[in-house]
Amino acid sequence: MISMMAGSDFIKTSTGKESVNATLPVALVMIRAIRDYEELSGFRVGFKPAGGIRTAKDALQWLTLIKEELGNDWLNPQLFRMGASSLLGDIERQLYHYSYGRYANNVYDVGM
Repeated sequence: MISMMAGSDFIKTSTGKESVNATLPVALVMIRAIRDYEELSGFRVGFKPAGGIRTAKDALQWLTLIKEELGNDWLNPQLFRMGASSLLGDIERQLYHYSYGRYANNVYDVGM
């Protein structure tokens, strides 16, 4: 609450460089504080979980948490961002699987 009262536009779970990073239970407390702060002040503060978000399934859990606790209005880059540098590779992998019905091989196949 202190950072929001001081004028923060976003609050973030961590730098993503620690051994334990963004966890859903801790984020739930932070998200509820954001909701309470908006109810008290009328000002919306964004949220950024960082670290530990490595797969598309992880990302879906975070999106669901935001939607359920704060609503659809928060599902935009002005209010919700994920600090997940390793997530892109898994999203690409899942899109390939969706498009071709299988996961891509790690070895380039010239015969394809």
